[in-house]
Amino acid sequence: MSRVPAFLSAAEVEEHLCSSSLLIPPLETALANFSSGPEGGVMQPVRTVVPVTKHRGYLGVMPAYSAAEDALTTKLVTFYEDRGITSVVPSHQATVLLFEPSNGTLLAVMDGNVITAKRTAAVSAIATKFLKPPSSEVLCILGAGVQAYSHYEIFTEQFFFKEVRIWNRTKENAEKFADTVQGEVRVCSSVQEAVAGADVIITVTLATEPILFGEWVKPGAHINAVGASRPDWRELDDELMKEAVLYVDSQEAALKESGDVLLSGAEIFAELGEVIKGVKPAHCEKTTVFKSLGMAVEDTVAAKLIYDSWSSGK
Repeated sequence: MSRVPAFLSAAEVEEHLCSSSLLIPPLETALANFSSGPEGGVMQPVRTVVPVTKHRGYLGVMPAYSAAEDALTTKLVTFYEDRGITSVVPSHQATVLLFEPSNGTLLAVMDGNVITAKRTAAVSAIATKFLKPPSSEVLCILGAGVQAYSHYEIFTEQFFFKEVRIWNRTKENAEKFADTVQGEVRVCSSVQEAVAGADVIITVTLATEPILFGEWVKPGAHINAVGASRPDWRELDDELMKEAVLYVDSQEAALKESGDVLLSGAEIFAELGEVIKGVKPAHCEKTTVFKSLGMAVEDTVAAKLIYDSWSSGK
């Protein structure tokens, strides 16, 4: 008799993954294992992307197996170019499927939007832990969507900043963000105003052309570049990409998918997993960029943690 898979809604995923901070230890291990090659036990191809040309969208398929968790997943994610402020449909939508690795049985179908938001923010926090300037007082967030909220949540849990600033192309959304989150957030009218003197900058926008320019960035700042997930999309200009020390989650993926990397010609210094392992240094005394594209194994780690929590509470 076939087993009926569990279906976990966004609310249930949120319940069993109440804090992104829970993901930090297993994600650090997964990133290090990924950067260890085959012996690390992470099997993960670069995601397959199917263009939905007529509607300026994409369908991504992201499978992975992690031996450390003995977990097998695939994520289906759709992402669409900015359709304006009138659209009520999120730009990114995702579903994660968790399988029993010993026989391929489908165990669970999970809302992937919460997983994506929380694991992405957790990886940015890991990068920031290693790469931020020793004395970081000002945090700047560019963008006011789902990823802005998830990053703010974990960054204010993990670090102390004297000032937090936000900019968004639609100022009303930045003001809504500042009114919604706990803690004081300064709404800025321009990117230049927002990033001036900032120690840590997070870009979580739908930009397809550079919005953040090297001449505006404080020397020694750390940037988590999270948006621009297509080879022809960008958030950062050539000057910033070429002058900063560039870290990525996956070198293979960055050289295929990241417009910030490909179009600038910037040289990748290391994968984040190599820094975690200690085989490459964290140049926190220099300007650094962590280009985050997101990896399937990050979804695997999160999905397994959620499923185990759900199973134990049945």
